[in-house]
Amino acid sequence: MQEILRSNDVVFMSWISALLADSGIETVTLDTHMSVLEGSVSAIPRRMMVADDLYDQAMALVQAAERERGADTAPDFLLDGKLVLHQPKKGYRAAIDPVLLAAAVPATPNGMVLDIGCGVGTGALCYAHRVADNPVTGLEKQTALVETAVENIGANGLEDRVRIIEGDLLSPPKEIVAGNFQHVMANPPYVPEERADPAMDPARRESHVEGAAKLSDWIAMAHRMLVAKGSLTIIYESGRSDELLAALQAGFGGVVLFPLWPSENDEGRDAKRVLVQARKGVKSPARIAAGMVLHRKDGSYTDAAEGVLRHGAELVL
Repeated sequence: MQEILRSNDVVFMSWISALLADSGIETVTLDTHMSVLEGSVSAIPRRMMVADDLYDQAMALVQAAERERGADTAPDFLLDGKLVLHQPKKGYRAAIDPVLLAAAVPATPNGMVLDIGCGVGTGALCYAHRVADNPVTGLEKQTALVETAVENIGANGLEDRVRIIEGDLLSPPKEIVAGNFQHVMANPPYVPEERADPAMDPARRESHVEGAAKLSDWIAMAHRMLVAKGSLTIIYESGRSDELLAALQAGFGGVVLFPLWPSENDEGRDAKRVLVQARKGVKSPARIAAGMVLHRKDGSYTDAAEGVLRHGAELVL
């Protein structure tokens, strides 16, 4: 085994261990008991070790984490460590929703993709990683998130296929050309203003609470941007599915509802999130898919969810 980290900072060591575990890298920590005895004077720091064949991958993750330790953002590692994602330490932090969303967007060859409200670029990067031929454009109105998204594109070497444009969907910048995209994806804010917690962090509120742009505005913008028979994929709160379906009636068909069941323990309970896909200008009837269960009874991901979240598999609705 080889040493990748030596420290008395227990919180940092725990964070690194979790990051590596998310990428399937097992660690062994040495000198734990002696460090507890002498840690106040840093005489005997803990040593984190990994297997020889995982050393290079582990060191790349550790070095990225150390660079961001004192910054305003912190790195996460997606798709079994294949993507690095810098996110704000405070405020909104992307979870699994944009990863699932990107997995459900079709991989039509040579299809341009638009990610409305792309945040720090999670969905755009995940799609670009899975589909090598399709350029992705992200639209985001928060300047800080745009800057972080651009950083994430560079960190993953995807400058040639992913671009982020700052702007509001209610008045899209001229670079976003109507009728130019084969696929649109979106993760709209799902909390109505009247239900929002007034104490919510402002940055988090911007991403979770509906503002001037309502759900119908997101749908209308997607419709304008798509080519004929192009697809729109949305992840949304299942409790507002009626509003989503009503908005899709104007110009979309072939609607598929794909429930995301939280756990095998929740049999008989409603899904909290739903993936919805529709196509512009088609007349196919709507259908409800079987969906996917995210967690086993022991809390681990199911094989299907693991395939998407860790291995970057396509999610066919």
